Amino acid sequence: MNLPEPFTARMKELLADEYDAFLQSLSGQRRYGLRINTLKISTDDFKRLSPFTLKPIPWTRDGFYYQEDEVPGKHPYYHAGLYYIQEPSAMFPAEVLDARPGERILDLCAAPGGKTVQIAAGLKGAGVLVTNDIHPRRVKALVKNIELYGIKNAIVTNETPDRLSRAFPGFFDKILIDAPCSGEGMFRKDPDMIKSWNVHSVASCCVKQQEILQHVSPMLKPGGKVIYATCTFAPEENEQMIAQFIREHPEFRLLDIPKNHGMAGGRGDWLDDDQMDSHVRQAMSGTVRLWPHRLDGEGHFVALLEKQADTGERYEPVNFPPVPDRVLEDYHQFVNTYLTSSPQTVAPDLKLLLQKDRLFLVPADLPSLHGLKVARSGWFLGTLKKKRFEPSHALLMGLDGDNIKQTLSFSADDDRLHRYLRGETLAVQPKGKGWHGIEVDGYPLGWAKAAGEMLKNHYPPGWRMM
Repeated sequence: MNLPEPFTARMKELLADEYDAFLQSLSGQRRYGLRINTLKISTDDFKRLSPFTLKPIPWTRDGFYYQEDEVPGKHPYYHAGLYYIQEPSAMFPAEVLDARPGERILDLCAAPGGKTVQIAAGLKGAGVLVTNDIHPRRVKALVKNIELYGIKNAIVTNETPDRLSRAFPGFFDKILIDAPCSGEGMFRKDPDMIKSWNVHSVASCCVKQQEILQHVSPMLKPGGKVIYATCTFAPEENEQMIAQFIREHPEFRLLDIPKNHGMAGGRGDWLDDDQMDSHVRQAMSGTVRLWPHRLDGEGHFVALLEKQADTGERYEPVNFPPVPDRVLEDYHQFVNTYLTSSPQTVAPDLKLLLQKDRLFLVPADLPSLHGLKVARSGWFLGTLKKKRFEPSHALLMGLDGDNIKQTLSFSADDDRLHRYLRGETLAVQPKGKGWHGIEVDGYPLGWAKAAGEMLKNHYPPGWRMM
């Protein structure tokens, strides 16, 4: 591995006696992980169903290592949203966040959505999850993962932190900042990160991190928590960034994160001379560093901060207009014909919202989102067309198999299922007229619609297996 000389020189100075073990680890074997999506399947049920060789990742409740020669991204269970493929260390920040049902949480730099999916599993459909990314192209991947993993209570935005802070004053219980960084912790996982290290330099990333952090406090309730995470080793982006934030925001304090399974504390001795406050130096040991030579994962840094003071910001809830029943006649007819339970019964904490001809269930008690770039407003149910309702793929992925009246379930190794995932028509006898849910071992994959003696494929074109 051809590492940049300034990087190796800095790490040799910082790590001293540990440097040789650290350098050797970067040339070693990376580890592969997946996290079970407990919105759709329990950990025990998946372990019974899994075709993969799984070993628990010790710092997360539902994450597992799998073997390098296994390819879970091509398995039908992946297309059913039963698990998310994620680097093992990357599962730790959302574990520290510890989402609980009913909380309001912001995933500020969220795409492609691995931590969003993990947070949503903790919320269990209750509460509000605002998941944001500033890059429009990356937001598309975020929306796809919201749909794939059956997340109903998420608002997806494509905004800057300052515009979000004005829209959500005093709103959130917790905020996760998976900060854009120089990516040094991913050198082993992705050698392309080495090539881009000079472009995404430590100095340029520090500017972005400072910009993000200055807009966090107004969005948090008193007692709210911020989880700041990076995948870099640079103290400038980690300990020094947190020390600067505390100095500029005295309403925050660092909380201690328990360290197990080879984790190390942050280093107060790596702070700059102008950050010499002894209390801050001591508190920095409460942060966590995940080193690749100490545990089976890539390099990460995680800090947990709590807002102690009330800075006076408050949000004003907006009342969404009710959708007239006469507008919803075709939707109700679809629900009565094809579903055993209405989406409102499946997600009782959400309320109907009509945006032009698109129907959503959205979290209640939101502030006004007017003027924000919103890519997805809650659970997208489908489109109201002339004299019919067209169900969305997101609707089906948010349902259990027993919520759908007409289903066809195939085993994971059935070639007909693979043809369906490639977008082909299914030459099977429909169970009745109209819409059918296609499943793998009882878990929904997508819609198909009866057409004579076969089923017309409605699996989204952009999702199909090649």
